Amino acid sequence: MIDHLAGVKWFKSTYSGADKACVEAAFLAGGAVGVRDSKDPTGPALVFGPETWDAFTSDVATGRYPSAS
Repeated sequence: MIDHLAGVKWFKSTYSGADKACVEAAFLAGGAVGVRDSKDPTGPALVFGPETWDAFTSDVATGRYPSAS
């Protein structure tokens, strides 16, 4: 994992339930958001700037991406 992400507070969506195959996120300094695979918490993480994260979550909310379920 990237050293500057050590110690951040990761969380899963309340919609994830008991399924361990989830994405975790962390709010970082400057409005950035970290994203990682919950099955591999010491593995790689992606970091998105605030504008990119806001655009992505807006697109998800409006249904731009098809559901995986």
